[in-house]
This record gives sequence, C-alpha cells and structure tokens, in this order.
Amino acid sequence: MWENLLDRMLGQLIVYGRLHVTGPDGLTRSYGRDGPEVAVRITDGAALRRLVTQPSLAFGECYMDGTLIVEEDRLVDLLQIMVRNQSVGRMPVWYRGLLRGQGAMRNMVARNTPWRARRNVAHHYDISDDLYRLFLDADMQYSCAYWPRRDMSLEEAQEAKKHHIAAKLRIEPGMRVLDIGCGWGGLGLTLARDYGARVTGVTLSENQLATARARAAQAGLDIDFRLQDYRHLSESFDRVVSVGMLEHVGAPHFDEYFAKVADLMVEDGIAVIHSIVKSGPPRPNNPWIDKWIFPGSYVPSASEVYRAMEKAWFHQSDDESLRLHYSWTLHAWRERFEAHAARIEEMFDGRFVRMFRFYLASMEVSFLSGTLHVQQWQLAKDMGTVPITRDYLYPASATEAQMAAE
Repeated sequence: MWENLLDRMLGQLIVYGRLHVTGPDGLTRSYGRDGPEVAVRITDGAALRRLVTQPSLAFGECYMDGTLIVEEDRLVDLLQIMVRNQSVGRMPVWYRGLLRGQGAMRNMVARNTPWRARRNVAHHYDISDDLYRLFLDADMQYSCAYWPRRDMSLEEAQEAKKHHIAAKLRIEPGMRVLDIGCGWGGLGLTLARDYGARVTGVTLSENQLATARARAAQAGLDIDFRLQDYRHLSESFDRVVSVGMLEHVGAPHFDEYFAKVADLMVEDGIAVIHSIVKSGPPRPNNPWIDKWIFPGSYVPSASEVYRAMEKAWFHQSDDESLRLHYSWTLHAWRERFEAHAARIEEMFDGRFVRMFRFYLASMEVSFLSGTLHVQQWQLAKDMGTVPITRDYLYPASATEAQMAAE
C-alpha cells in the first residue's frame, strides 16, 4: 500500500532530475528525466508510511535515523532535485491542504514569550561552543557573510559583512550602539574596536554571553554584553543593529519588534536589520527545521516585514537583497563541518552528524535554488539622516567613477 502511494506521489512530484528509489521490498522505481541522477534506499515500512503522510518532516528524520540512505553520499544532489521540483512538480491534494492549515496556524505556533524565546535559543545555540568553532570562521559569525568576490575566504567574507553593516550604520566614535542578538560578540567587538562605538549587546544564550564577555575582556574592550530579552530594554541608542535575529522573533511579534526598535532609537538614529526572508507570499517554515534546528523560528516574507516597518513609521533609507551570499556561506560551513565530521561524531553521535549535515546541506540548496535570501534594511526616523545616494557605502568605487568621468 505505502509503496504504491509513494510511487504515485513521486510520479507527480519529480519532473526535474532523475531519482531511483529502492524500497523495503527490494524493487527499484525511477522518476523524472534530465538533471542530477540520485539513488536512495528506504529500509523499512515505517519510513515509507511516514514519507507518504508527513513528507516534509519525515524526509530529514528518516535520513537522520538511517532509514533513508542516499547512495554515494549525494545528499546535496538529492536536495537539489527535491527543492527544484517544489516549483515544477505537484504534491498530492491532501498535502497542499495540510500546508494551508499549517499556514493558518503559524501565528499561534510562532508565539514567542520571553520564556519560550530563551528556551528556543538554548536548544540550538547552547549545544556546545566547541562544535561551532569547528565550522565557523575565527570570529564565530553565525550568519550570512558578504562576498564581494567569490574567491574570498570565509574569514574575509565575514569581515566584509561586518564592515558593510558598519558603513550602513554610519557610526561615529562615542555613539551608543545596540546589537540585538549579539551572538558570540564578533560584530560588537568590531564596532567597538574599529569604530569607537559604545556597544551594548543582548543575547538569550548563556554560552554566547560567556564567550562574548571573555572575548571583550581579552581584547581590553568595555562592552556591555547582557543576558536580556530586547523587549526589556529601556535605554536610548544612536544606532541599532540586528543580524540574524528577526527570524527568531515570530510572526505575531513583528509589530512589537519594530515598534521596540523605534522606541530605542534617538530621533536621528539609524537601524540596520539583517534577516532571512522568503520570496513569495507568507507560508509556514519547513517542519523539520522547526522541530530539530530552530524551534519557534519563522522566516518572514518581505511583505510581512514591510507592514511592520510601516506601522513603526520608519523610513526605509536602504534596502539590499543579498542573493546567493548565504548559499556560499553555508557551502563554506558545510565543507568545514565535513572535514571535522569524525570528531563531531565523537562529541555527539552519528545521528547528530546526519542531522547537522542535513541542516547545512538543505539550507545551502534552499538559498541557491529555492526561495530564501537575505535582506538588509536600513531604517531611519528622519528622511534626511542618511545620504541620498549610496556613494558613502563604496567611497573607493565612487572616486574611481568620478576620475573616469573626468
């Protein structure tokens, strides 16, 4: 029964690529035409049933459990096939109905109280700093890098990201800067050391807080890193920056978030918000990511963010789409992760390695061929706070252009 249902489902879905599926009965069925060619094995009937009834969740879980085996370790090619076919193939009617139901409930399940937000952060960020040191850059930047050139190292691209954000913030020495979701402190350290900012950074991760404070002390920098929910802040700041944190706010709290950012900013202040966004209309996150990687998260569509910005009466003084930048970042992380896979398995176990591998690979493909990208919004209360051209972001390029014109 379940073999037949999966056969019908894959027959409708797989248009791009060639997929060979060997079931528990030993029979191999093939789907699709041109594109990458991948073979998988499903080892038991329970996995078949789950893949039919809960495909988005069971796909990753069966890979984690070893009941879905990707031959020749071609996981990225398999994910390419699945992501590309989401836009060209067809899922069963019952599954599309399930997605509509999940979309209707997304505000309920994504409600993040301060207690729940802290628990969700601990699930991912308090695993082990030693894990993240194995695949992140030396500064431990756990967000999309900025790649002016494809041949840059990960370290260079993450440095470029921080300075690109700093240029948009237009920081002057002595300015009070708030970093919402400061992570392990890398951006705050850069803004304090290289730009003379007086930085306050808030996080809900105890591991990240301890590391950020230790790094600041080692660098001799007076930075106020706190274990605090942004909603409980009451000071005023010249600049507000938030990198990779909006995705953890939750759809019901977007209005609250941008209203709070506005409340924390002085009248001539500037904010830069860096976030993953979905192309297309609002829809729920992938359930596997919700359960295993980022519980309580929600990646917004741009329309949801714009509505919340409008309610806070912000001027959008700059709006930049970073296409492919995160795919390249995730590729670099995945290469480093795989180089240390044996050590990570010793630290955790094989199932954890497969879980994290699936996470990094699926996100890399989603940012390459799917509907995800990163957006940077520069926001101001006053229309004249930021220069009316982008020349200030690229002074060397602007000078060269002017010299060429003369």
